[in-house]
Amino acid sequence: MSHVKAGGKVAQQAQGKRHGKRLGVKKFGGEKIAVGQIILRQRGAKVKAAKGVGMGKDHTIFAMIDGFVQFGKKFGKTTASVVTK
Repeated sequence: MSHVKAGGKVAQQAQGKRHGKRLGVKKFGGEKIAVGQIILRQRGAKVKAAKGVGMGKDHTIFAMIDGFVQFGKKFGKTTASVVTK
């Protein structure tokens, strides 16, 4: 007989119980945005910061001016910017 009852039970319980990190696009292209609002949360700089946006130390892209969100490509890289209309 086993000396330890249900040894693998704790590891099995933890699977699928972790909360997601809520990454992704928070404001889509064409949406109105205010200063300081988050446009995109990401792991690594997949999307680069362009005009009117800043990038946090965790690669979060946020608005630095009021305006509208715009996504584009520059030198083969996806960029996010805020433009005023």
